[in-house]
Amino acid sequence: HAGAASERIAAAPDAAPAPAASPDVSHNWKNFEKSQSFSSYATNSSTPGRSAAVANPGACAACDDCRRVARRTHPDVHYLAPESATGYLIAQTRDLLEDVALSPIRARCKVYIIDRAEQLRANTANALLKTLEEPPANVTFILLGTSTDVMLPTIVSRCQCVPFRPLSLEESTVAVEHATGQPAARCRMAVAVAGSPARAVEFLKSADRVAARRAMVRAVDALARADEADILASAKDLMGAIHAPLAEVKSTQQAILEQNQDYLSRGALKQLEDRNKRELNARERSGIMEALASVRSLLRDVLMMVEGAQGSPVNDDVSDVVERIAACATTAGVMRALDAVAQAEARVARNVTPQLAVEVMLFDIRKALKCP
Repeated sequence: HAGAASERIAAAPDAAPAPAASPDVSHNWKNFEKSQSFSSYATNSSTPGRSAAVANPGACAACDDCRRVARRTHPDVHYLAPESATGYLIAQTRDLLEDVALSPIRARCKVYIIDRAEQLRANTANALLKTLEEPPANVTFILLGTSTDVMLPTIVSRCQCVPFRPLSLEESTVAVEHATGQPAARCRMAVAVAGSPARAVEFLKSADRVAARRAMVRAVDALARADEADILASAKDLMGAIHAPLAEVKSTQQAILEQNQDYLSRGALKQLEDRNKRELNARERSGIMEALASVRSLLRDVLMMVEGAQGSPVNDDVSDVVERIAACATTAGVMRALDAVAQAEARVARNVTPQLAVEVMLFDIRKALKCP
């Protein structure tokens, strides 16, 4: 079985109904958010006695299998994500195909949830195509992505598409409120910075990530009074704040390495170390993108104030900063500043040194927002 999913796909006229509502489960689901829905689907697929293809299956969330799926420790529900800054590795595809050939351990079938499937490029996807088209009867693939337009056509043609409507900022805010119990204004800010309800919940749980966002806001606020040396120092400090959340990840990785030191071969330990390094690089990039998103949301509020537009501001907790920047900013200047953020995001995506990308962005924003 295979399918694909995307958070932002707007419409798919020939898309199939969602898997939980269809009596015939395709072997490739292609739907786009998504991960929570398909985790629920995986729960029902991997829980003994449940049918994966019944309407509103309602996993109990209390049995051992449900808890294992929720914790991502179920041996028959596999979550995959790119282990390289440029996408999936050939070794990942090879390991996946080897595992597909094995029988389920606890459940009647196995589920493979492949996140960011648009990063399956030709060299990694080709080996997977035959298995996607004719998988074993007890295997379901779920491919998650942003849009079918950016996925390989050879993958899309082997999947059943299930489009997911993107949540509005208001809907996402309500979801985060319910999950965290925090004030609406704080939840709205978290969604704008983190990009989705699930990531917003994790953002609010991390004091380091919240602190990195505030550091970025302070840096932008200080640009009007900053000279070149100040900006370079600010960029360096920002990178320190962005890296702070990685300390816990490094600690966990080191503990796992030490636990396995006596059991794994030297080659296996090297593979684990390489995987840890790739994970840290991916986490660093995610943190930088989050920091850049905080600048974008701040400038969006500034633009609304400059234009006198109606709407709910995202950064209520730093409204004084928004007012100071808007006091002498122009619409054209704010638009140029927003373009500087977009260019910084593009540079980071092209593997430009993150600190350099942030430095250039801060210089460009200072120039764009300079009082006439």
